[in-house]
Amino acid sequence: MRKQRLKSRTSLIQGLCFLVFGLIVIQLFRLQVVNHKIYAAKANQQQIMKSTIFAKRGEIYFLDGDTPVPIVMNKKTYTISIDPSLVVKKREEITKKIDEIVGAYRVKTGWDEVFADPERKYFVVAKNVPYRETNNLKNADLTGVYEQETTTRVYPEGEMAAQVLGFVNQEGEGQYGVEGSLNKELTGENGLLKTVKDSNNVPLTIGNENVKIPAKDGKNLVLTIDRNIQKKAEEAVDEVTKKFNITYGSAIVMNPATGQILAMAGKPGYNPAEYAKVTDAKVFQTDVTMNAFNPASVCKTFAIAAAIDSGVMTPETTYYNTDKLVIDGWPIENAIKGHTGEINMQTVLTYSLNTGSIQALKLLGGSASEITYQGKEKLYDYYHNRFNLGKYTGIELPETKGSIVPPNDIDATDARYANMTFGQSLDLSIIQVASAFSAVVNGGEYYRPTLIAGEMKDGKFVRTELAKADHDALNKNDTSRTMRQMLHTGRLVFPNVKGYDEDYYVGGKTGTAQTVKNGKYSFDETIGTYVGFGAKSLEETPDYVIMTKVWSDNRKLDGGMNAKPIFDEISKYMINYNKVRR
Repeated sequence: MRKQRLKSRTSLIQGLCFLVFGLIVIQLFRLQVVNHKIYAAKANQQQIMKSTIFAKRGEIYFLDGDTPVPIVMNKKTYTISIDPSLVVKKREEITKKIDEIVGAYRVKTGWDEVFADPERKYFVVAKNVPYRETNNLKNADLTGVYEQETTTRVYPEGEMAAQVLGFVNQEGEGQYGVEGSLNKELTGENGLLKTVKDSNNVPLTIGNENVKIPAKDGKNLVLTIDRNIQKKAEEAVDEVTKKFNITYGSAIVMNPATGQILAMAGKPGYNPAEYAKVTDAKVFQTDVTMNAFNPASVCKTFAIAAAIDSGVMTPETTYYNTDKLVIDGWPIENAIKGHTGEINMQTVLTYSLNTGSIQALKLLGGSASEITYQGKEKLYDYYHNRFNLGKYTGIELPETKGSIVPPNDIDATDARYANMTFGQSLDLSIIQVASAFSAVVNGGEYYRPTLIAGEMKDGKFVRTELAKADHDALNKNDTSRTMRQMLHTGRLVFPNVKGYDEDYYVGGKTGTAQTVKNGKYSFDETIGTYVGFGAKSLEETPDYVIMTKVWSDNRKLDGGMNAKPIFDEISKYMINYNKVRR
């Protein structure tokens, strides 16, 4: 009986052992087979360190003649990251120390958000940290805190071309200018480093889990801006606006034979390295491309060119000027009065007579006495389709489209189209007007404006192939010659131009535009503009086109008196600069 009990107990113990063993086997099967991926992933989280390999942001160059010179550079700084899973054990002590040493460079994310995810192994807590602060943090020997070398933007020329360049914010994102519009090209692509680490968080050099995806650095872009011309353009804008106590001024210099931008200046400016000190965001904007306005009588160039190119008018064509017209019940007068009676179109352009540019519109429609729908169609075709006004130009900067009302629109009244001939009742940007003017004087070809000259690759300047003309803006090459001659003759009415123009063939057109306030034209504020060209002779394609613009709140500024002086200074410099370069 006792043996039978012992045997039963033994069998029970054996059964329990088999049961426990079976449960262990099942659990091992569940752990090693069924849930293998889950636990392997958790192990990887504990054993593998991941970090970003930051791409080097591309630098930006201007040209000094034909030689690239750096205008935006990179300075070595550091990015501070932490492993929250390691720091959390001494969170208060470590975060306090980080704030003490690199608090000025902390990202906006609060500490509670950093530690919100218990699985998180990597988080950037500070950027653009200088070497001294980084070294102090390193010497603090904080567990789970890492330093990684990166770069910060440096602008050695200070405010020069700030609105063209833009800036890079604390998050490493380009804002405004080419830093913003070409951010993708400049940024490149970050890489990835994934390594197995030991219990002390030290990366191991062996292991199949080690992965390194190299970063792809951003492009080093060379812009078409000539540093010397840019400097002079900014000086001219600054000097003239100070002389006349003008708040805002802009200027652009471009090569009419290629569309390349040689200078682009704007006042007031700012230092991109100190962008956070700017209180008015308008300062960041590139007025030349981003602001549309009524450019005024500079547009007479386009109306007259359209009529001459269409074969309905010549500089000698006459009409009877009374200094005033009434269209759709609206009176339209000439700003300069007294040139009444039978006068020709050269006189119209020289003295900027509104009644004369309206006569060009009438002639485009096959009539000498009235505005017709056919005339409005032709004017729109030249303005919008040929001269590309009221369209995006494609320049590598943020830009406005502007607007021109088509002839079939309900608002396309005769009065509106009459105003369009002298640059009112339409909204255009400086870059649009300067590009269209270039097409008028360069032989009739429209080139899309560009800021990109090429790239620096392995220390060498690799030029971008020059784009061909986008389209023909004029039907006849001699139209361009005629317009150059008319613009040159018109410029000679100013008594002081010979001292600026020297032996160059220079022509231009003024503009004085009313501004729109609360949907109505204001009589106490005007914008002054001037656009012109410089060539070695009448027969040669111009070397440069310059457009200038000045304006102040509640002030009446004039194209000839306030905007032309900026053109004169830049043009004189261009004449001498081109002589030296030859």
